[in-house]
Amino acid sequence: MAGADTMDVLGVTLRVAAGSTALLALPALALGWLLARREFAGKSVLETLVALPLVLPPTAIGYLLLELFARRGPLGSERLGFDPGVLFTARGATLASALVSLPLAVRTARVAFEGVDPRLERMGQSLGLSTRAVFTRITLPLARRGLLAALLLGFSRALGEFGATVIVAGNIPGRTQTLALAIFSDIQLGDTRGALRLVGLCVVFAFASVFVVERLLRRAESRS
Repeated sequence: MAGADTMDVLGVTLRVAAGSTALLALPALALGWLLARREFAGKSVLETLVALPLVLPPTAIGYLLLELFARRGPLGSERLGFDPGVLFTARGATLASALVSLPLAVRTARVAFEGVDPRLERMGQSLGLSTRAVFTRITLPLARRGLLAALLLGFSRALGEFGATVIVAGNIPGRTQTLALAIFSDIQLGDTRGALRLVGLCVVFAFASVFVVERLLRRAESRS
């Protein structure tokens, strides 16, 4: 793969990973807080649903999205009256990556919230702080390193997503072809040197991401 093509692939990959992280950020943090701080009927069911993408084949997730957004699907153009622009687009790759990455982000966020001593939150309430103020002034600052690690894990998982992405978004150079898809294409074409170059990029990104996550989690544990 030529250098210019590599930069195109890298650009698509980073845009998709960043977009998926932005898409999952609010749901992941909200679900992490809910599972860490609340007991309610059906909690086990919610926990199972959140964890489901961890055990489902990514291709199964991709196929479900494909059926969901197909022209005659529940969220297809015939039902909505307009084309949502998900299938075979970067938007579809972003959505698929977000769904696959969500469980990792939720689990890490949950651990981060569970690491905050509830007594500190109750103390804030006893001093007259509202629930929102307690969350923004006590809970979030104390959990921030773990929450950053959660988002970084989601970003890292999105960088390497393959199965769901290839079904929903295809493998279109310059549009939806990410690093994982480009490696697959190079292997199929017998371009060993190009595949190794891309694998090297993946290793660098993966190492950097995991290194930062471990540092964040270690610092969060030392504060708890």
